[in-house]
Amino acid sequence: MRTFFSVVVLALIFLGIRGRISAKSPIRIGTAYFCNDPFLNKLGLNANFCLIRSYLDEQKPGKKHIDFMDPQDALSLVKKYYHIEQDEDLVSPLARKITPNQPATNKYNVVLIIMESMSAAKMARHGNTHQLTPFLDSLSHQSLYFEHCYSAGIHTFNGLFSTLVSFPALYRKHPLQEMKSFDGIATTLRKKGYSTTFFSTHDTQFDNMEAFFLTNGFERVYSQKDYPAKEVVSSLGVPDDYLFRFALPVLDELNQQDKPFFTAFMTASDHTPYVVPEYFKPHNTNKKLQITEFADWSLKQFFAQAQTKPWFDNTIFVLLGDHGVPTNVKYDVSLNYHHIPLVVYAPNIVKPDLNSNIAGQIDCFPTIMGVLKQPYINSTLGIDLQKEKRPYIFINGDDKLAVLDTSFLLIFDGEKSIKLHKYKDLDQTDYADDFPEKVADMLQYMKANLQSYEYIDGLK
Repeated sequence: MRTFFSVVVLALIFLGIRGRISAKSPIRIGTAYFCNDPFLNKLGLNANFCLIRSYLDEQKPGKKHIDFMDPQDALSLVKKYYHIEQDEDLVSPLARKITPNQPATNKYNVVLIIMESMSAAKMARHGNTHQLTPFLDSLSHQSLYFEHCYSAGIHTFNGLFSTLVSFPALYRKHPLQEMKSFDGIATTLRKKGYSTTFFSTHDTQFDNMEAFFLTNGFERVYSQKDYPAKEVVSSLGVPDDYLFRFALPVLDELNQQDKPFFTAFMTASDHTPYVVPEYFKPHNTNKKLQITEFADWSLKQFFAQAQTKPWFDNTIFVLLGDHGVPTNVKYDVSLNYHHIPLVVYAPNIVKPDLNSNIAGQIDCFPTIMGVLKQPYINSTLGIDLQKEKRPYIFINGDDKLAVLDTSFLLIFDGEKSIKLHKYKDLDQTDYADDFPEKVADMLQYMKANLQSYEYIDGLK
């Protein structure tokens, strides 16, 4: 009997330490959050918990700090790269006022869909022969499509952070857990009178998503707690098609309000554990391929219903991957893990076109603002891809950094190892010694951008 009670007591102690019974996430800072007011949410935090949590996070193996150059030198270079003329009225050294030539008279809705593991390599237009994404392929040909877009990192939290606030990924740094506020897309559009909502398939305490979103401009976060228990199929919550079905009447309600809406989705079906619903009939036999088919089919169902809605013609749809998948790896950093589609679809607003310039997730927010033709202050490292052109994009493979243009890929381990490849030719030869000026230019661009971000982040 004593043994039984001892086991029960120890189990209760362990549960108390973990804080929650959720399989996907223990207690997080965001568990204490109850509204969209950052100040009120922080009143409920335990100072000891936050102190110990921040110390433990800082001690995680592989977490590095950027120390490439003096931060002021880095900022000077970045200001030249981005043509930033410092305005004394603006606080951030990266801030620049963006004023469209012809501001829009209409405030369009924005629906942003961040697709789990959607590598460009899964699409037929990029050479895939398994017919995995017939709908996304078709949609991309009717859209403004950026064919050379890359994710900032290889984790969902990287994709969410960089897409929503336009800053890069740094090694194994987990920015969603740091509870800092940025002038990202949700914050900016909310100030302009938009309603802001986020939809996730699963428990948003995972990766501290909900707390970060509420701190960064989102008024409402829908997640597993809002869905019927019978619809939850795994630790990743509900399947993609249910997520979209649930959201449609919410969007209808938002449309009834006297203001435009910004809504972001994070899908999850195309992630382990792969759960292919019985009602979906794929044509591939491999389950990894089947689940991508299902994710694409779910998108098709959503758009079929959205087209019947009164808000459809006044809405800009933006789709991109949170990251890709590490297939056909030829270099020390997998390009298919980073190469993602970026689609801007609005039949009555955006003219279909192909943009072949290099791009990144960090450019999503400024590009959307450019499509909206809304004035705003850009305090990020992102650019409007329709009006500006960056020479390179920088990406993070956790233990390695890389920078690339449309021909060359440079891989840097953070210390001394540097490799330069002609990736467009799938050439594995190291050309670093043959193109020293190219190496120096690419390294300086990457280091200046990352050092500037770490400096800005340290001010928060």
